[in-house]
Amino acid sequence: MFDRRLIQNFDWVLLLLLLFIATISIINLYSATYAIRNAGGAQVFTKQIYWFSIGFIVLFIMTSFNYYRLERFANAFYFLSIALLILVLIAGKVTSGSQRWLGFGPISFQPSELAKISVVMVLARFFSEEGGYREYRLRDLGRPFILIGIPTLLILKEPDLGTAILVVVVSASIILFVKINRKSLLIIVLTALSVAPFIWLNLKEYQQKRIMTFIRPDKDLFGAGYHIHQSKIAIGSGQVWGKGFLKGTQTKLHFLPEQHTDFAMSVLAEEWGFIGAALLLCLYLLLILWGLNIAKDSKDKFGSITAIGIVAFIFWQVVINVGMVTGLLPVVGIPLLLFSYGGSSLISTMAAMGLLMNISMRRFMFQGSYIPKK
Repeated sequence: MFDRRLIQNFDWVLLLLLLFIATISIINLYSATYAIRNAGGAQVFTKQIYWFSIGFIVLFIMTSFNYYRLERFANAFYFLSIALLILVLIAGKVTSGSQRWLGFGPISFQPSELAKISVVMVLARFFSEEGGYREYRLRDLGRPFILIGIPTLLILKEPDLGTAILVVVVSASIILFVKINRKSLLIIVLTALSVAPFIWLNLKEYQQKRIMTFIRPDKDLFGAGYHIHQSKIAIGSGQVWGKGFLKGTQTKLHFLPEQHTDFAMSVLAEEWGFIGAALLLCLYLLLILWGLNIAKDSKDKFGSITAIGIVAFIFWQVVINVGMVTGLLPVVGIPLLLFSYGGSSLISTMAAMGLLMNISMRRFMFQGSYIPKK
């Protein structure tokens, strides 16, 4: 029988925040592709509307079942994502030197997007299987490190440094949330610092150039530093109120590269200025705070940890992308979630938002109503 409490507890705040961000995204994408409408820009804009429509359908589907049941299937979903990551390395499409896409007829998607959600779910299951809350020692984290390491290495192999970094920092956020012994945390940090030179030597040449350009932005303004240099010009020229809708010169004259994907935020800042950019960031801040509130109110450990993982994805993608387009962080190719153009990223993000809404709607239920099979 349908529980009427689900309607009473429907999360209208979360839905409205997503609708506001989606509306700003579509308006911004229209402007970003306006100058190339005869060269495929109109198709990009139309596709994004389709993706958002599908995304909201996926969101409502993700609220239609009891999220407790996902705990049972977390491991299966994780191994499916690993299988797809291996498959993409064998038979994936190569685009711009990266092998990240799997194609099924006219449809293509990135398995790494599924992997991001699966890692959150499998970690939530691992940490929720033990009763109570305690500090984890280094020897307790062997299995989580393996669960994090396998998809991270496979994603790096594509190569996709940005998504790999995202998986690591989100996983680290979950581990910090469930509490880790201070001594163990210090050992992990020192170990990470000690392997940094090895990671540097194994980066692709263009990835090394991006990091060196971040350290010395004036070294190669028309080569590796071109993206960030043009992004800074666009953001700075917007000043307080912006140049106006469809009046951004960096965007209109195509000086700004990847203006509908990684640097979509730069388009907004040029046309709507500091006020427009601040408004969007405030919406993301409200989304993050609301997600933390959902995690706090969740009545079971699996739901709470899953919500924290989803909020961590929102937080880190916003921080890294905004830091990237403003020159505060190296360019690592992470789009602004729910804002940049992209089907796979948008659908997976909306699925995660649906799961977050699922947890919010069932916050009045207790874990005793469903006991997952191990």
